[in-house]
Amino acid sequence: MTDVFLASAGSLMALLIGVWLLSIPLKNVSIIDIAWGFGFVVVAWASFLTAHVETPSWPNLILPILVTVWGLRLTSYLAWRNIGKPEDYRYVAMREKRGSSFVWSSLLRVFALQGVILWVVSLPIQAAAANPASAGGEGEPCLILTSLGVTFWVVGVFFESVGDWQLARFKANPDHKGRVMDRGLWRLTRHPNYFGDFCVWWGHWLVCLGVSEMAATWWTVLSPVIMSFFLIKVSGVALLEKAMKNRSPEYEDYIRRTSSFLPWPPRPGEQSIESPPAGS
Repeated sequence: MTDVFLASAGSLMALLIGVWLLSIPLKNVSIIDIAWGFGFVVVAWASFLTAHVETPSWPNLILPILVTVWGLRLTSYLAWRNIGKPEDYRYVAMREKRGSSFVWSSLLRVFALQGVILWVVSLPIQAAAANPASAGGEGEPCLILTSLGVTFWVVGVFFESVGDWQLARFKANPDHKGRVMDRGLWRLTRHPNYFGDFCVWWGHWLVCLGVSEMAATWWTVLSPVIMSFFLIKVSGVALLEKAMKNRSPEYEDYIRRTSSFLPWPPRPGEQSIESPPAGS
């Protein structure tokens, strides 16, 4: 298992140092957000190739394939949304505060920190590669857990991708400037993309249990627990809700009508936009 953990950490370090070096001439640390999803793809294949380069089998390919589809979609979407845009206000404030030392500060406080979080969150991916269920006659993959994990993953990717698409369509209409998106999936939850990410990571963990020796990998539940905490309490729902309350007076009514995280039929109330759903 140690060789898998070291290979994934080394590959991830190389990727993030490269992105950090690119951020210097661009003067834009926000590109770390674009690299986030791709980092998991790198970890998935570094882990798989280290553990199974000589004896690959289909159960061991499930997680790398799922992570690749999810990671490349997220990376492509964020690249489309962010390339050419100004640096995120959080990094701008950090740049102004740190002055000439910001370059080195960003390496430690942004890239290294996110690298550590990424590596910890990807533990189910690494552990599944290092502890295949069929290795040494320790049993076969569990179809029920694997299928349940893939189901969670499909639901998650659906909410992420459709939610992002609906919001992009909504924002593309100049008549909607300053208004609140409350149609489509956004009618069921104020954060369909964060709920989708939540499902994806619980799905990854369940697949990990299904294709690996459960006794050796159950502890990687740390990964979806950490992601759930960040999505709901730290950098996801909590942070965006605070910003949106100050940005749009309609958002208070949207909060009253709409579930904050788990999809649920909305409570009665007027919708912000009288036109058809953004995805129609």
